[in-house]
Amino acid sequence: MFLLIACKANTLTKSNTEQSPLGLSVEYIREPQEVLIIDQKPEFAWELPNTITAQSAYQILVASTQEFLEQDQGDVWDSGKVVSNQSIDIEFKGTALKVGNTYFWKVKIWDEKNKEAKYSAYQSFKIGTQKNFITSANKFQIEKLNPVEFKKLSKDSYFLDFGKDAFATLEFNYKTKIKDTLIVHIGEQLIEGKINRKPKGTIRYQKIKVPVNPTQLSYSISIKPDKRNTKPMAVKLPDSLPVIMPFRYAEIENVKENLLAKEIYQIAHFGFWNDKSSSFTSSNSLLNKIWDLCKYSIKATTFSGLYVDGDRERIPYEADAFLNQLSHYTTDREYAMARQTIEYFMEQPTWPTEWQLHVALMFYADYMYTGNTELIEKYYQELKHKTLYELSNEDGLITSENITHELMLKLGFKEGYKKPLTDIVDWPSAGWGGDLNNLGERDGYVFKKYNTVVNAFYYQNMKIMTEFATILNKKNDAKDFKLRTEKSKKAIQKEFFDEKRGVYVDGIGTIHASLHANMLPLAFGLVPEQNVKSVVDFMKSRGMACSVYGAQYLMDALYNAGEAEYALELITSKAERSWYNMIREGATITMEAWGYKFKNNLDWNHAWGAVPANIIPRGMWGITPKTPGYSVVNINPQLGSLKTCSIMVPTLRGQIKGEYILQEDKIKKYIIEIPANMKAEFKVNKTSSIKVNHEIKANEAGVIYLESGKNFIEIFN
Repeated sequence: MFLLIACKANTLTKSNTEQSPLGLSVEYIREPQEVLIIDQKPEFAWELPNTITAQSAYQILVASTQEFLEQDQGDVWDSGKVVSNQSIDIEFKGTALKVGNTYFWKVKIWDEKNKEAKYSAYQSFKIGTQKNFITSANKFQIEKLNPVEFKKLSKDSYFLDFGKDAFATLEFNYKTKIKDTLIVHIGEQLIEGKINRKPKGTIRYQKIKVPVNPTQLSYSISIKPDKRNTKPMAVKLPDSLPVIMPFRYAEIENVKENLLAKEIYQIAHFGFWNDKSSSFTSSNSLLNKIWDLCKYSIKATTFSGLYVDGDRERIPYEADAFLNQLSHYTTDREYAMARQTIEYFMEQPTWPTEWQLHVALMFYADYMYTGNTELIEKYYQELKHKTLYELSNEDGLITSENITHELMLKLGFKEGYKKPLTDIVDWPSAGWGGDLNNLGERDGYVFKKYNTVVNAFYYQNMKIMTEFATILNKKNDAKDFKLRTEKSKKAIQKEFFDEKRGVYVDGIGTIHASLHANMLPLAFGLVPEQNVKSVVDFMKSRGMACSVYGAQYLMDALYNAGEAEYALELITSKAERSWYNMIREGATITMEAWGYKFKNNLDWNHAWGAVPANIIPRGMWGITPKTPGYSVVNINPQLGSLKTCSIMVPTLRGQIKGEYILQEDKIKKYIIEIPANMKAEFKVNKTSSIKVNHEIKANEAGVIYLESGKNFIEIFN
């Protein structure tokens, strides 16, 4: 069983009509009444009921009291009837909101036939003080979990399995007749049925003494803080939270009285989360287990309010955070944590060259999934430096060797910081931690002054900045970034592509070609169509010669190239480098590396290992926003040999749902459900015959255009 704490009803009262808007949010937060909204011009959003297909107009009321709102009076803001289909990212435009005050809001809409609906249920929100950030932090969530397994090991000791690893503490009821001391062991790993007391790497274990006495019934263990993940650079948890540690198992010793499973709880801490926001199942049982592992990994690692690198340091790193962000978007309708983490990086950068080049990727993902431009507007000048464009040569290539003290300061590094930017490619390096048997995860990458991987990221940054400058009407910048994009693409092909072998080498001055030097250009659309086959063939020869981080770009590259079956083969592999290996070793949150032999200080709670949580929706099902804020969605299923499959993906506008079955006659059948106020472009093979809602459709463009609601698609190859 579990008890959800700090999760109240989304609204204060219920609407009396199915036509009313639902799923309201303020500043991308679904239950704003329990947080402080620090943006004094917050954005409102809502979902449309599935009884309509589109919105033609809306009216928002914001009131200073609940009573005013009940009388349909917006004394703070009455937008009036606004003729628009916009239902997300609507900025407050009323009387100035005051810090410390609580406000109430609701919205009504007109449908596609201009029929007026009733007002939605209403929400309250409180305005907090704005400091450096503009993003409001979401609340924490606590689940009180009983053990799924409880057994007696001896006359005075018990074993407990809570089913999954979680950042948690332990509480229990125990009635004793004498003063005594219980011994509690908590940990992440088992050896021969008992908690591993001496785990390797950063796998967690702790022994805790709990004094008990006749006058007390309820107890909480006191976990000792870890010296490393409580250093100044670590993300500090709120004072209201106890010391927590990731653990799945507990053993309780010196038990002389009755101990009941129903009175023992793992007090698990998460960021705000809704398990029902997303789902996936298929005819491949292993794939289903991998999805469950990866989805839960995203939930479990939200405990700090920012995307951190697991439990060893609890420090945000840009690449880790970007992978977290993508997977968070595809598993829950939550955007505040990504936005908070983006703002964190503007003041707290980390040292790898490519990590700086991930910041623009985070901004772009936020923009595409929310449609909001506030972060781009606020940080545009600082973001320009994060792209490292100031390091480029005349040909359009960059090198970290050109880094200057002045640029380090512009990136956000503080005066006195000594470590320079360093190309990383992948992690860990060969011989990491003094283990000479560790070959590393770089596929033998040969580092040169100008590296292919770094410049592939730089090219993607220039594309993004071209779009951002255009959005902000910075015409000269847009022209400059467009030129840099073109120069970068031309130089990468000229300097790094080996025409004879049809592959990309690692850098200028080496003939060595690695998986990384080829998957990054393919992931970012740099490979000319005539070279895709040779690049893919080379990548296939290397297999999964990358880390759990590198797997993100390997999978992106494969799905970009239409290599669905090979991608599925890698995702469901049972080799040492596989998500199955994490399950096989006993982890319930994804590991920092494929296994101990690949990183000898790995932890068992690292969300950058949860790539399938976003690759299954984004790659396998091809569900991505075509336009900012998901007004139009791309759907490009590449399901390989799967016989059946279903998926549910959250968006600000509602859930996108897909069902698939491959019939014995090879006819592919889909049911695609699109939320109201959204359209879809469903990609198909141009040579296929298509029926949509039982009518034959022309297919010259290889795209079927779908409206809101359920769409029945049959594809005859």
